[in-house]
Amino acid sequence: MAKQTIYNAGIYVRLSQEDMRAGESLSIENQKLILTKYVKEQGWNLIDIYVDDGFSGTSFDRPGVQRLLNDAQNGTINLIICKDLSRFGRNYIEVGRYVDYIFPSYNIHFIALNDNVDTASKDSTALDMMPIVNLFNEWHAASTSKKIKAVIEANAKAGKYRATFAPYGYVKSNAESKLPIPDEPAASVVKRIFLMRSKGISPRHIADTLNAEKILTPSDYHYAQLGKPNPRKTAHLWCTDKVNPILKNPTYLGHLVQLRTTTVSYKNHKVIKKNEEDMVIIKNTHEALVSQEMWDKIREIEASVSQGKKTKKGETMPLSGLMFCADCGEKMRLYTNNTTNGNKKLPRKYIRHNYQCGAYSRYGKFYCTSHYIKMKDINALILEDIKKRALLVISDEDAARQFFLMQKEQYNSEQYATDTKKLSTANARLAELAKIIPSIYEDKVIGKIPESVCVELLEKYQAEQKSLTDEVERINTKLSAAKQDRQDVEEYIIRLKKYADVPELTREMALELIEYITVDEYAADHPRDIHIYYKLLDKPLPNKTRLEVETPIRR
Repeated sequence: MAKQTIYNAGIYVRLSQEDMRAGESLSIENQKLILTKYVKEQGWNLIDIYVDDGFSGTSFDRPGVQRLLNDAQNGTINLIICKDLSRFGRNYIEVGRYVDYIFPSYNIHFIALNDNVDTASKDSTALDMMPIVNLFNEWHAASTSKKIKAVIEANAKAGKYRATFAPYGYVKSNAESKLPIPDEPAASVVKRIFLMRSKGISPRHIADTLNAEKILTPSDYHYAQLGKPNPRKTAHLWCTDKVNPILKNPTYLGHLVQLRTTTVSYKNHKVIKKNEEDMVIIKNTHEALVSQEMWDKIREIEASVSQGKKTKKGETMPLSGLMFCADCGEKMRLYTNNTTNGNKKLPRKYIRHNYQCGAYSRYGKFYCTSHYIKMKDINALILEDIKKRALLVISDEDAARQFFLMQKEQYNSEQYATDTKKLSTANARLAELAKIIPSIYEDKVIGKIPESVCVELLEKYQAEQKSLTDEVERINTKLSAAKQDRQDVEEYIIRLKKYADVPELTREMALELIEYITVDEYAADHPRDIHIYYKLLDKPLPNKTRLEVETPIRR
């Protein structure tokens, strides 16, 4: 007599978010009821029920199915039963791999009840049809995924806010569109974060300030509003990783930016960020917490060569990170003299801040020289140059404008007018040629001119046309650059006017006006050169951490 197999069954049930729309027939409880009843009728031992509620069947990275497979492989169960093949998975390759190869190698009996699939019945036609059923299940998953994405995209383009929660500083309105509306006091914190960053304060320093004032972090604030403790594992403190996403979120400009991410495919759920042109952006949909001007200013600060290192006192000096050694290209490093020769701490009013070459600080005289300069001296020098420029603007703005345009190495107003006239003349002639060339063909066809004359004229006019087209393109490129230069100069003049009467150099002023500064070594026999490169006038550095020099010092 053949030995009867004792089956220790594991029931697997799954419901995806899409399946929830199908009604009670696919519910977790309905699946449990059907399968539990069947196991009892067969007289098998029910060991456990494995549940994945709200998980797609296209991926096998599900907690319930992983626990099921582990128990099957370690011998806890030797029978897996589910309602149908689609409950086990909608990836036909993975389902086939488990049913045809992995389960048999571990002597695991598999049943998909509604599909009549039973791996113990080798002659069953259902097993022959199983690859087709699996393929259909995957097709259904792909089709459903496309439909859901289409609905989500349509809602996003219609301006319906689809995020689960609004960003910190907002709450979702009760209107059909669910658009964000300001939420005090969080909105005031967001405005303050932007204001501090616009003044050149680093995200780390902003976080320290908020922590010192015991302001709740976004997640702590969210759960406090719900009257619940925060369940997340967190230090409950602000940090750069909490400040930076706020500073980069365009929702605070009053715009809806949706569909920022997607997945690799309906089977691979890895989240990837979309290119901006593929996102759905609808402008001016709700109340902004920050102006476009402030947003642009912060983007400029983020692009600066300086990220603003703090001193031990928590201060960021005006020129911190903006100065480079002219000889080796390394950044100048700020250091503080706050002790006497006896190593006693000096009172705050006697503390002196100075700069020296960063490479010299690290490697000594074998790499570079100190390039030592007092902070008060370099600050005074920069402030003096800014004030001179501001005074020039106030006394004669037109002369200042021409001076700044020349500094950008662009042509003056007379050259601009000459090129504009040339462009107009060239375009007029091109319009004439566009009429002349077809007319030559017509004259040839009706016999007014011989073919040889037609060819000669066409070659002449087409050559002129190409030459003029090239000239128009060159002048347009030149004028376009000149137009941008003029806009940059106008913006530079606006910024200068703001700082005409300031008593001292500030961090905000330095970040708004200065691209970078180079410092030459001091020598007793000739004055030191300090070169100031201004934003909007001079080209930015391609490398924000180091100045490219032709022959770096090596001693």
